[in-house]
Amino acid sequence: MTLSTSDKKLLCKLMMHLGAAAGFAFFGAVYECFSHEVYSYRMIYAFAFPLLLGAFPYALCLWKSFDAGQCAMQLWDAAVFTWAAGSVFQGVLEIYGTTNRLILVYPIAGCILAAAAVIRLLHEQKLRKHQPYENSGYT
Repeated sequence: MTLSTSDKKLLCKLMMHLGAAAGFAFFGAVYECFSHEVYSYRMIYAFAFPLLLGAFPYALCLWKSFDAGQCAMQLWDAAVFTWAAGSVFQGVLEIYGTTNRLILVYPIAGCILAAAAVIRLLHEQKLRKHQPYENSGYT
């Protein structure tokens, strides 16, 4: 079975998010070992963002052979990694014992990026619907 170009891109994105989830889990475990028994659930579960919001949707798209556009995928990746980085940063602040108002930027920016990804995906699907003969040789 050979994979199409879009399936290869989805598989690459899937592997990237699985690797990122493993990296965040490893980073959280190492950080917790040296945190003098002060724990943060935001740090411990930062791996869940790339796993559940990154790898799972890409695996579903790969399974259903859904072709998401490159721009929409990049925006979605940026949203997922913004949420994960914000979770790690919040965990660091909790372990350190301090707070910061600017931590609100991460979830807001992640939501804006995710909304942009969904809007772009819907726009790309609308364009594909109105151009059915683009790749069929009937142009």
